[in-house]
Amino acid sequence: MTHEGSLELSEVVVMRHSLLMEQLRVLRDRSTSIEAFQTAMADASFLLAADAYRDLPLSTAAIETPLCPCEVPALAGPAPALVPILRAGLGLVPGFRRLLPRTVVGHLGIYRSESTLKPVEYFGKLPDGLAERRTFVLDPMLATGGSADAALRHLKAAGARDLELVVLIAAPEGIEALERSHPDVRLRVGVVDEGLDARGFIVPGLGDAGDRQFGTEGA
Repeated sequence: MTHEGSLELSEVVVMRHSLLMEQLRVLRDRSTSIEAFQTAMADASFLLAADAYRDLPLSTAAIETPLCPCEVPALAGPAPALVPILRAGLGLVPGFRRLLPRTVVGHLGIYRSESTLKPVEYFGKLPDGLAERRTFVLDPMLATGGSADAALRHLKAAGARDLELVVLIAAPEGIEALERSHPDVRLRVGVVDEGLDARGFIVPGLGDAGDRQFGTEGA
């Protein structure tokens, strides 16, 4: 089920934030420079992070204001983990860390074979204590869902239990695939596009997010 509003397990939240749409305008434009693309991606990730962090668990802390002692809400539990899917997911890390610097960061290297459209894993380095942490899996695009599925399986095998996949642009096909294979994982997306083309790319999308961030288009 896809909707706006409160986040629960087995549901998809679509942000539809006006400022995020402005960053997406920049990211989608083929004439956007590498530098402007990187900046827009970082700003978009900050907006995604603000929404993703909204329901982190809270406890109370005793402080003193200039007027009196008091108890106030404070973040509870171990620091969340961020796990970007390489390469493109690296572009979403800055906003998440800018908003909450004490996050710990792991990395999963997964790419989609252009011939089979299947995920290929090539690297993995994860933080300790995933069973006790909220873990945010970061990837700008959710197309077929293959890479996200592989990443979530890897993280579950490593002990992660409280998982949320955060993506900038999703295709309906990818959302449906993840809802079937990982109904226990939260899914938060910036916007849902029309669908996939014959090559498995999101339309209208923004092209290859990794290539556009790192200047490797046509390399």
